[in-house]
Amino acid sequence: MSLTPSVIALLGLVAWTLLLALLIVNHRGLLVLAGKRAVNAFAPDGSSTPGFGQRLARAHANCIENLPLQAAVLLYVLHAGQTALTDPLALTLLGARLFQSLMHLISTSPLFVWLRFAGYLVQVAILAWWLLRLFGVL
Repeated sequence: MSLTPSVIALLGLVAWTLLLALLIVNHRGLLVLAGKRAVNAFAPDGSSTPGFGQRLARAHANCIENLPLQAAVLLYVLHAGQTALTDPLALTLLGARLFQSLMHLISTSPLFVWLRFAGYLVQVAILAWWLLRLFGVL
């Protein structure tokens, strides 16, 4: 299978989610090794590491929440040989996912929350467009 935009988007979404997980491991590991936190003192939602640690945990969780929807559509079109439908917007979907996560990591100020929402809205709109096309509505 060649690296079409749909394949790149699918693998990119997984790689980005994995990278965020590794950043969490690194961030928490450094806190444990520095003696600033007990190994069993981390809340799953990141609330035990306020600031960047909490934003990182939330950005990762958001990727995990959305990956099944994105992956399901991309895997279907790859299996069905219909990547001509997703290829034109696949890299935009990936870019919007990266943008949303980066806005999450940078700040929780109102401007960045709006920017994060815009990135999410692009992803939802692309998925809805793809589904409408797959169902033959458009």
